[in-house]
Amino acid sequence: MSIAPGTTAAADFEDLPKHPAPSDDPWTTTASGWGKRIGVDKREWFTELVNRAAELRHAAEPRPYWPQRQGRGLSHDGSTPRDTRRDFAGLISDFADNGYLVDAFGQECVDDPNELPDASQVIDRRLGIPDLRPLAPETWDEDTFFGLIEVFHDLVSRPRTRHFHSWNMCGWHYAEFHTGPARILYRGKVNQLLREAGIAYELAAEGEDLGRLVAVTDDARSALVHQALTGSAPDITTRVRHAVALFRGRDTTEESKRSAIVTLAGILEKRRTLIKEKLSKDEGALFEIANRYNLRHRKADQKSDYDEAFTDWIFWWYLATVELTNRLIASRTP
Repeated sequence: MSIAPGTTAAADFEDLPKHPAPSDDPWTTTASGWGKRIGVDKREWFTELVNRAAELRHAAEPRPYWPQRQGRGLSHDGSTPRDTRRDFAGLISDFADNGYLVDAFGQECVDDPNELPDASQVIDRRLGIPDLRPLAPETWDEDTFFGLIEVFHDLVSRPRTRHFHSWNMCGWHYAEFHTGPARILYRGKVNQLLREAGIAYELAAEGEDLGRLVAVTDDARSALVHQALTGSAPDITTRVRHAVALFRGRDTTEESKRSAIVTLAGILEKRRTLIKEKLSKDEGALFEIANRYNLRHRKADQKSDYDEAFTDWIFWWYLATVELTNRLIASRTP
């Protein structure tokens, strides 16, 4: 059973057999052998759905896109290569040709006179920039380009089924859409495009800023973020996601980096007993930096004239310590 966002789960439910084969199941009570067996199949389906409820993503308004997060007007510096923008437009064309945008934009059919959504308006409602469809990469400034990268991440959806409508050569029709695999494929292709162009951003694959462009880090730091997010308890995961998003977002400032550190320090405070048990008296050093420097309490006698590189270092140190305590907690669990 698929439970990712999209229409696939509903299609799976409708595909349940209406007349299962005769069975010795105790719920089979009628002479025909079907009886309440129909209810069993649907009940099993719903039981699995409930058991996997934690995998379902809650419906929410899309997070702000690239131009909106900056809080300034659109730039016109054109610093990204025009070839890269054209390649991106070609990539979107490939996704459209394979039905990955039908769920967002609809699909024309000779037998269906219904009016399709205006694709430009669909994008405009999200990005706040009109007349972006059909794509015209030669007209984009950098903010528009990066904004479209993030918008299409949220719009793509993989069709699980298709059928060919031969009447008047109408073409392929797609159904049962599934956003999860489509977005994974999209992130992979777009991130490869950005790497080859030497652009130091990538689409985040997890966390609160999923599907938003973030600064590229080395593989070790990327692995640390993944481990801290996937190895934490649900309540801690929410706070780690928030801290990571504050730290690596496009609109990150020195103030938001401090807030990210304070969030991580709060997690470690709750685990102070565990840290003290493992580090003995040395655990105090972990919190001394956050308390003596202008990070948490913001007192007049705290040190504040330090380089931004120090803020980066303390963030990664605290995130690594959160991941370490995750492993210590896990090691205590049979």
